[in-house]
Amino acid sequence: METRIVNISKPDDTNIIIGQAHFIKTAEDIYEAMVNSVPGIRFAVAFCEASGPCLVRCEGNDDELSAYAQKAALGIGAGHSFVVLMRQGYPVNVLQRIRDVAEVCSIYCATANNVQVIILETQQGRAILGIVDGYSPKGVETQADVAIRREFLRKIGYKL
Repeated sequence: METRIVNISKPDDTNIIIGQAHFIKTAEDIYEAMVNSVPGIRFAVAFCEASGPCLVRCEGNDDELSAYAQKAALGIGAGHSFVVLMRQGYPVNVLQRIRDVAEVCSIYCATANNVQVIILETQQGRAILGIVDGYSPKGVETQADVAIRREFLRKIGYKL
């Protein structure tokens, strides 16, 4: 066994969702979940097939994001894992729809942060052990930080 870290490369203006599913139609079903969640969302879904030809399957409506999603999925290389990259929408807008996709088993992360995927590799293949999402805390928020957080949530329309 070997443990490795896969750094995910993505454009700064994107969010990423990484999860585990179980069937070849995952890419198409997540595509449908995405387009039915947010009008105008730009995205790509890449899915690592775990049997047969073992290909990375990709669907989406943004060629640049498709290239990044394919590269990320291939780098992770864990059977039945999937990567969603998106613009013009947030994970909070699509997560419930993705969870409702029948073949989705779990979600590892949903973030705009830099992501590292911790992989375990055996003779058979790879597994996702966990995710490093962003950076470690530097302290506890102050009253000024609370005000900034609350203002941000209102600015982007998630609070009154």
